[in-house]
Amino acid sequence: MNGADSLCTTLLDNDVDVCFANPGTSEMHFVAALDRQPRMRCVLGVFEGVVTGAADGYARMMGKPAATLLHTGPGLANGLANLHNARRARSPIVNVVGDHASYHLALDAPLTSDIDSLARPMSHWVRRAASADTVGRDTADAIAVAREGKVATLVLPADTAWTETRNTARVPAASDEPADMPAAREIARAAQSLRNGRRTTLMLGFGALTEAGLATAGRIAQATGARLLAATSNPRMARGVGRVPIERLPYPVDAAVAKLKEVEQLILIGPTEPVGFFAYPGKPGRLAPEGCDVHALATADHALEDTLQALAEALRIPADGPTGATPGRHLPDMPAAGRLTVQTANAVVARLLPENAIVVDESVTSGASFFPLAQGAPAHDHLQLTGGAIGLGMPMATGASVACPERRVVNLQADGSGLYTVQALWTQARERLNVVTIVYANHAYNILRGEMAQVGGGEPGENARRLLMLDDPCVDWVGVARGFGVQAERADTVERLADVLAAALAGNGPFLIQADIAS
Repeated sequence: MNGADSLCTTLLDNDVDVCFANPGTSEMHFVAALDRQPRMRCVLGVFEGVVTGAADGYARMMGKPAATLLHTGPGLANGLANLHNARRARSPIVNVVGDHASYHLALDAPLTSDIDSLARPMSHWVRRAASADTVGRDTADAIAVAREGKVATLVLPADTAWTETRNTARVPAASDEPADMPAAREIARAAQSLRNGRRTTLMLGFGALTEAGLATAGRIAQATGARLLAATSNPRMARGVGRVPIERLPYPVDAAVAKLKEVEQLILIGPTEPVGFFAYPGKPGRLAPEGCDVHALATADHALEDTLQALAEALRIPADGPTGATPGRHLPDMPAAGRLTVQTANAVVARLLPENAIVVDESVTSGASFFPLAQGAPAHDHLQLTGGAIGLGMPMATGASVACPERRVVNLQADGSGLYTVQALWTQARERLNVVTIVYANHAYNILRGEMAQVGGGEPGENARRLLMLDDPCVDWVGVARGFGVQAERADTVERLADVLAAALAGNGPFLIQADIAS
């Protein structure tokens, strides 16, 4: 057994059995070790941003880490944007980054770089394996860190992979200690606030947005009159029939400020204090109104379902109290026939969404109306872009489908951000994944057009327009998808989208729909 075998065995012994990979020469001994372990599912991504984004989607749905395999510093650098998103989502990931043999680094070969420094900003934990004998322990430590909802990066010099060893390691069993909870005095303070008659909003995020967490929050809201509000961006949210409906804090600063303007008390269970994504001239960075009492009751590190339950008990709310959950299907009407608009496209998708679907949302500006329209759709999970680094949608859909092959994944995809990691379509075709991608083809970076107005940049001229538009030439998404081996069709009318989407959802394997949106 060599160091690479030790790494692979340690991963499998600790229930890490999927590896999203884009390997190179330095990782060939690890590839050979994977070849000797048929229990490990190996999924190739032909761009590293696909690899890291897929690991994020997998982790969100499985609640456990996948491994990634990346090639030296440049390979890691290609994957960093989606590691940033994973870090913000608190997704557990074990990155394995191959490097030159330790004695070869002094020669400064072309791929030599400071991998450790590249990894640190997007990782919670970074370690370089010192020898083949330490690889097993290093891997076990990385897994232990990842299980805390963190990104762990292990740098594997080639000689530590090919050198013989006898060492593997097992991560210690999970502790029997109670999950981390806020102090009792903080729960009592929040309960007192909810009973003092002031206008109060419970803002939820992360593990508070599960079906159980929302049900408890719903009972609290029904009993106290508090308003429920989700953070703007959330890793995973339970939605649809039988789940408690919840709005999200809007992305635009003016809309977010308006949503919070009457709030006197803001109790945070999961997210941090709401702030603007960016600074804008003359607009606030903190979004809660001046004088609002902001109480950070629990962070993403706490057991959020248990925190909500403890809060309900402190308020003496019965466990069988009303939750305000959506009682039954309430689908939008099928829009009238005619040219597709953003609103009609979203209504069609919400109306046809299948039971137990996973919605991966990187629709950016186009899909905003889908969120309220889908509240009465069949029960589903809703996954969002968390860190703001676009190019996550298609990779995240890929990883979610690997995690949950029995469920239909529907990827709501903006065309501009879809171009960042379009290579994910090839992986979907190779793995025969049941992903339906709906590309909102408006042929523009519409969000940037809005941002230019927000910062006072004025009406775009020709130079600005060339940086904000994607219409010269327009991307042929059908041709691109078919080139990657994915079935694809174009829809520019309501009736055509309804027909194509119904057929795509009834079939097997990946399917892409180019939804041509009227401007």
